[in-house]
Amino acid sequence: MNGILITFITFITMEGLAWLTHKYIMHGLFWFLHEDHHLPNKETVLEKNDYFFLIFAIPGIYFTILGSLDGLNYIFFIGLGITLYGFVYFLIHEIFIHQRIKWFRNSNSKYLRSIRRAHKVHHKHLGKHDGECFGMLLVPFKYFKSEKKK
Repeated sequence: MNGILITFITFITMEGLAWLTHKYIMHGLFWFLHEDHHLPNKETVLEKNDYFFLIFAIPGIYFTILGSLDGLNYIFFIGLGITLYGFVYFLIHEIFIHQRIKWFRNSNSKYLRSIRRAHKVHHKHLGKHDGECFGMLLVPFKYFKSEKKK
């Protein structure tokens, strides 16, 4: 039971960490890797921004391996929470929002449509500054509330 709780708390914490990283690292020091993600009409399948998936996968892999060396201790479950968040982030961001794989195109979920709308607002800013909606799973209420059912 403790392992499930640690995994859940880590997963939830990752949303805040993702927000901070997106706002201050990706739109800050590492803008040179993230910038191509904000450019319209991209011709390539892969972006420099995709390096962040590798960078962010390292702690999850490291903690999962380290935590499994002597049974499954709390470090393993922290790694599991990080990895699960990364998987959900991939599904929502790459598949649902940006449609890199054409799944979940016609979702009728108010929550998922609100996520997509908030992300579109984030992408309307093509530059490094003046962005908004840096998170992924926690949608600002104004986007959820204003989303009308199709």
